[in-house]
Amino acid sequence: MKANTSFAPVEPTPDDIGVAQDTSAKLAGLAGGGRATLQVGREKLDLPPSALKMLVVILGEFAKGRAVALSPIEVEVSTQRAADILNVSRPYLVQLLEAGEIPFRKVGTHRRVRLADVLQYQVEMRARTARALDELADLSQEMGLYG
Repeated sequence: MKANTSFAPVEPTPDDIGVAQDTSAKLAGLAGGGRATLQVGREKLDLPPSALKMLVVILGEFAKGRAVALSPIEVEVSTQRAADILNVSRPYLVQLLEAGEIPFRKVGTHRRVRLADVLQYQVEMRARTARALDELADLSQEMGLYG
């Protein structure tokens, strides 16, 4: 079987979901150790610990019935793809780019964004959101609005 390099999402089938539920739970217990050996048919393959951890994540998502797509972190994506990842509109993403919130480069008239930068921005935004929610909860308690 040839490796998929298109980065298109892979949708789990109903059978995949059941197998993934069983397998992800078993693998999760093993992922904290060193290198693992995986047997496929008669072939034994060594997996580095980081690959095993990723396999657990993939199977965990399949177990929830979610599609998964993998991409090298250094890949550049279009503004539409970056907007989709961040769950924002493309015009809003362009505003973020032009404001210097996320680095980008231009190829002709098109903006290209490193996937790593998009994902870093996503992590930072989630952290900011969590801090803001904590502050709101604290203020609500101080004002006696929340038990």
